[in-house]
Amino acid sequence: MITPPEVFKCLSDETRVRATLLIADQGELCVCELMCALDDSQPKISRHLAQLRSSGLLLDRRQGQWVYYRLNPDLPEWVHEVLQVTSKANAGWLKGNASRLQNMNGRPVREAACC
Repeated sequence: MITPPEVFKCLSDETRVRATLLIADQGELCVCELMCALDDSQPKISRHLAQLRSSGLLLDRRQGQWVYYRLNPDLPEWVHEVLQVTSKANAGWLKGNASRLQNMNGRPVREAACC
């Protein structure tokens, strides 16, 4: 079970909190989408995602050449609530990131859900 200090320590970095809030909003994102949205390099984004994954906040899955990240569905409800409230209260802070993501050329196509 993830503790409040672990959650807030992970989210104390601007890149990690922006990535987490974007992932929470979008459901899942790949590294290339986060690179575009956060306007940052692949090594930096991957390093932060690895820390979020090792803390238990995120899970990943591979689809072809892409690795997608999503919130861990087993997180306590309070974590989801904190992320939701933070995202809603700070939409302006994330506006530029969301806009870059929305306008990204060549976004990877996710496989359709199976039957």
